[in-house]
Formats: sequence, C-alpha cells, structure tokens
Amino acid sequence: MTFKTGLYRLASRLILAAGVFASLFPFYWAAIAATNESGKVFAKPPQLVPGNMLVENLVNLNASIGIFRVLFNSLFVALAYTAVSLTVCTMAGYAFAKFRFRGSNVLFSIFLVSMMVPMHATLIPLFKMMASLEWLNTYKALILPNLAYPFAIFLMRQNMLAVPDAILEAGRIDGVGEWRLFTGIVLPSMRPALAAAAIYLFMYQWNNFLWPLVATSTKEMYTLPVALSSLIGLSRIDYGQVMTGVTLATGPIVVFFLILQRQFISGILGGAIKE
Repeated sequence: MTFKTGLYRLASRLILAAGVFASLFPFYWAAIAATNESGKVFAKPPQLVPGNMLVENLVNLNASIGIFRVLFNSLFVALAYTAVSLTVCTMAGYAFAKFRFRGSNVLFSIFLVSMMVPMHATLIPLFKMMASLEWLNTYKALILPNLAYPFAIFLMRQNMLAVPDAILEAGRIDGVGEWRLFTGIVLPSMRPALAAAAIYLFMYQWNNFLWPLVATSTKEMYTLPVALSSLIGLSRIDYGQVMTGVTLATGPIVVFFLILQRQFISGILGGAIKE
C-alpha cells in the first residue's frame, strides 16, 4: 500500500467518522437532555453527561399526556397499518406487474399521479367521509385511510417485474394456484423489497401528525406526535418532558429498522452486484 493510498483511506474514514458523529450527536443530546431538568437543556456549555432527572421527567410526562397510553396508540396504529398496508400494496404491485388487463397502465398512471396530490387537498373530503361513517376518534380512522399507499405499490411493482414470467407460467401449467404462486414463489424473493416498504410505511405512520390531529378529539386516542405537540404551550415549556418524549419517540423506529436491517441491507448489496 502506497503512502498516497493510505492517506486517502485515512481521509475517507475521518470524513465518514465525522458524518456518523454529526448524524448521531442530536440523538445523544436529546437522550442526555431527557435526564436533566428543563433549565439545563440549553445551558452553556451544553450538558453532555447524564443527569438524575429521567424518572421525574418520565413521571411528569405521563401526568401531562399519559405517555404509556399514547405509546400504545402509536405502536398499535403504526404496526397495524404497516401489516395491512404492506399486504394491500404487495398484492396490488403483483397485479400491476404480472397481470395484463384493460386499463392497467392507465390505472397505474393514476396511482403515480396521486403521489403528487398533497395530503392537505384530501383532508376535508376524508374528514367528511370518516364523519359519515362515524369513525372519527377511533382506530379505524387512523389505520384504514391511505392503505393503498402509491409509493409502496410502485416499489413492489418495480421489484416484481424482475420475477421471470416463465417461472409463473410453468407453475400455472403444473396446476399451481395463483395464491400459491404469489405466496410460495414471488414473496420469498421479495424479502428485501418487503423490508424496505415496511420500514417506509412504519415511519410514515409513526411520524404522521396532521391526520391524527384532525381525526382524534380526546387525549385517550392521541398518537405520539399529536401528544408531544400539546407540550408546547404559550407560556412555560418543560423541555425535560419534551426531550423525554422525543427520546421515546425515536426508540421504536430504531428498533424496527434493526429488526429488518438484514433483509434491507441484503437487498441493497444484491442490487449492487452485477453479473
């Protein structure tokens, strides 16, 4: 290894290390702030060591917004939405990729165009629909809208196009049913795409703020983003509580990604290999 090559590797690793530090430091600072009282959150110099206020902040946070009920709401809504939406989007992607029917391209184009329609434009019609069904302030109003997520359908369709049609035709000739083809042949090869779509859908629903704010009216049905927003008042703000809530809100996303990271990373590496 020449001196120039060694210097290049050292510089690249230093740059990567700086990037990792810049990415992780805000999470570390939020976790440290959750263990300190409100007045020390913006102290100069900043507090970089844990304090002894974590339990008190957690108790105060629970008294303010009922954090454990809110966490249950967010986890239940996000997990249920991810499971149902992933099922719907996967089957829709399979239909668009492997079936030819009249108007399929037009229908798929409509799905793509719908990605450009902002949520704000559909908010009032969706609210009226939920009100007419008497679903407001229920889990159904939080989970069922937007199950057919256009980006997830697009992602699954593009990945399923890589499945050879000859394999499916051979299965049909052998008498294998369509559901068996879908679950036994197509889905096992779609694990990286399924993991990527699941992570995206979970993050979308976990961070969703506007629709839960409109669709819920009681604190018992609040999700975490809505409940945390209620901590920001017009007068005194307890940043110890806020940072405790932010730290708790970050945890499930990290855990969910770590559970699916093997499939997600294998898909990235597999796509990078050229024959």
